[in-house]
Amino acid sequence: MTYSRSQKPEPLSLRQPAARVDELIASSFAEDLVAAAGNGLLNEDLALTLLKRRDVPAHALEALARNHNVMKHRSVLVQLAEHPRTPRHVSLPLLRRLFVFELMQIALSPAVAADLKLLAEETLIGKLETISLGESINLARRCSAAVAGALLLRGERQAIEAALQNPRMTETAILKILGKPDVPVMLPSMLMEHPKWSLRPELQLAVLRRVETPEVLVRRIVSKMPKASVLDLIENARLPEGREALLRGLLSDA
Repeated sequence: MTYSRSQKPEPLSLRQPAARVDELIASSFAEDLVAAAGNGLLNEDLALTLLKRRDVPAHALEALARNHNVMKHRSVLVQLAEHPRTPRHVSLPLLRRLFVFELMQIALSPAVAADLKLLAEETLIGKLETISLGESINLARRCSAAVAGALLLRGERQAIEAALQNPRMTETAILKILGKPDVPVMLPSMLMEHPKWSLRPELQLAVLRRVETPEVLVRRIVSKMPKASVLDLIENARLPEGREALLRGLLSDA
């Protein structure tokens, strides 16, 4: 339709109340996008087409969240949660409905805001006790550093191995876990047997502070450390009972 200079363009939903949903989605008017989002004829494919638009207004995304006809589809649920224009009062409740690997997808998405990523990670970590060993291993290979760190606490050797091999794992994430009151007995030894993490001085010191670290591992770590670092640990760190005497004895024998 063409307009005279005196005519103001109107939304398709006003000009043609019976317009098809796909026509509304293609419109440049926000009103049409809102109408499409709440339309009872909206299906999964059309909803995903709507969500591909980066200019979709927040009101349309709110209407989509209320459209139960399409919100039953997991793909729509996930893409609505991670859309950059979805209001927080919509996206935050959606996170609680997501499965573990859907939360991982959001936590790793470059398009998602930092605060939403953090909440997705926290929600995911809260669900770790509900997943199987196989899921833990798969997740550990692909997840963010914070989630990989949390998986170190699962106490399952295969999951720990996968987490330590995760390219996103960081020394900071491991140190955070080693600072917790309880860690799996196997973790210190696994760290010091790892070709990458065993070479990190801060991790060596953190392992020496752990009560779970066996004497044979303490001896092996100290044999590769500068004496000054060991003395600093003795003088400034809170050590398990008997560890200071062991360290001083190792230094005197060196």
